[in-house]
Amino acid sequence: MKTLFAALVLVGSAVLAPAAQAAGNIDCELRYNLAGWSAFYKTASGSGTIVCDNGARIPVKITAKGGGLTVGKTKITDGKGRFTGAYSLNELLGTYAAAEAHASASKATTAQVMTKGDISLALAGTGEGWSLGVGFGKFVLERR
Repeated sequence: MKTLFAALVLVGSAVLAPAAQAAGNIDCELRYNLAGWSAFYKTASGSGTIVCDNGARIPVKITAKGGGLTVGKTKITDGKGRFTGAYSLNELLGTYAAAEAHASASKATTAQVMTKGDISLALAGTGEGWSLGVGFGKFVLERR
């Protein structure tokens, strides 16, 4: 399962990154911690920092909500995300559409690519917990 998630992140980054760099977009990443639970309804919250190659930084609050055929409890620490398709720092804030399939026990691993218009965010992280299911929802980044 870890290999599948790693491949998803690599493919998403490889496909999206060249176009973003060619267009002169900003190069930013999200470093985050996130904890949550699910039982048909899924919720998670956490915090992080958006860091860009030009030195800009934004501390952010993260909330994720959704639903589906899902059950579990996870905690992701030291997660990383890569943005593509943004021209300004403020475009990175807002609501991203997310869909995922997940399964883990003891050591939780997550990877997913989500979008907000032309902007994509590829997330990867490891932590603790267990989960099983298919879910959908929204992933929101707000200034702290």
